[in-house]
Amino acid sequence: MRKASPQHVSGRREFLKAVAAQPIQWAAVGAEPETPVEITHPLASDFQVICRSPDPKRIYTRSPGICRLEIGRLVFTMEYSQGALRRVPGMRQTADGKFYRGRALVSDDGGKTVRETGAHPLYQARPFEAGGRLYILGHYDDLGVIVSENNGETWSEVSWLTQGQEWHQAPCNVRYAHGRIYLVMERHTALNRKAWPVFSIAPVVLSAPLNADLTQRDAWTFSNELSYRACVEQIGRPNAIGVPFYSIGPTVQGKTGMDSRPMAPAGWLETNLVSFPDPDHLWHDPEDRTMYLWMRAHTGLTNLACIAKAIESADGTITVQPASAPSGEPMLYVPCPGGHLKFYVLYDEVTKLFWLASNQSTDSMTRPDRLPENRYYLPDNERHRLALHFSKNCMDWCFAGIVDKTDDPRQSRNYPSMAIDGDDLLVLARSGDDRAVNAHEGNLITLHRIHDFRRLVY
Repeated sequence: MRKASPQHVSGRREFLKAVAAQPIQWAAVGAEPETPVEITHPLASDFQVICRSPDPKRIYTRSPGICRLEIGRLVFTMEYSQGALRRVPGMRQTADGKFYRGRALVSDDGGKTVRETGAHPLYQARPFEAGGRLYILGHYDDLGVIVSENNGETWSEVSWLTQGQEWHQAPCNVRYAHGRIYLVMERHTALNRKAWPVFSIAPVVLSAPLNADLTQRDAWTFSNELSYRACVEQIGRPNAIGVPFYSIGPTVQGKTGMDSRPMAPAGWLETNLVSFPDPDHLWHDPEDRTMYLWMRAHTGLTNLACIAKAIESADGTITVQPASAPSGEPMLYVPCPGGHLKFYVLYDEVTKLFWLASNQSTDSMTRPDRLPENRYYLPDNERHRLALHFSKNCMDWCFAGIVDKTDDPRQSRNYPSMAIDGDDLLVLARSGDDRAVNAHEGNLITLHRIHDFRRLVY
């Protein structure tokens, strides 16, 4: 082999140094070569404020939901939240002692101006269209729904779908297929207020005909209930992946309450519903009657999601059961960027890709007692960097960019919901500025518009 000359080696070293000094960039699909997109530049930091807390230290903004109507109108849902003090008119107290007040807002100019058109007691609600009507489905302990016959200008009173139960969820996605609507709400099958009871959460798949009156309980099919704890007991102990990552209880000794950064029992929550139309996908169902539940995994680890499977029978019943690999081995966890916090999965028919909005974690291996005071909760609770990924199969995710981020971990960008508006992707986030109490108790709902988002595919 010919030996390189000293001059050649020296020149190559200088070239590599020059390359290493350049910022990491990628060329967007369809973009001109002279205008590369920097991977570190936020995609949508010029956001619109959809809602602002009237009292950031006591009243928090929660549960952003978004729906784009066929007429182009944007509909937003959220709620005010607080502890044991009633400070906003119309707030109502739930079984866990908190007060909430839901709101419905609309915009006809892409979010530049917004007006409130309704208030209701439901929280963790989401808006959606079905059969020419606009609905908001949420809960106030029990499941409830309101309807608008005029594109969100006025709203009905709450119609209750359950009685004497306690439900949970966050605004996650909605699926339309076979002339029906499918979505997931979650029920607490056991209560334990001494610990965060996500181990008791059972995701329930709800389905109804699009043209039915969805304020009526008889219109809906409810699946069976499978809680995290019941799933783990059914499949046995999962393969050794370090779950739970921390021992249950305080992780910082000598502290009490939230200052001890406690670890609650492992569980799942905040469920998205996906199916795989690609016939080459291992989990493709040619009859399109199999759905998968992609859920936030509360484990103490980052970038894992929990999954389960839902099968719709010929008679319309839906059965939720543990998912399995092609080998037959049970699968409870899958890789998912930001799957440790609430995320949102949206399927785009144009690109045939799944789009994922979630929080990016950068320091989950920091010892809990070494975290800065302005970091909320455990190391896996980093909420100030909101990222976007895409995938053709929900397992292999490609990084598309940072939607928005802050340098202060107290000023969050989290709990995303998404909608497609023409060539743009809209991301609605639960956010905070320098007046927020912490990363969890934000004071803003912000709308981030990613222009021509499909150009990010590579």
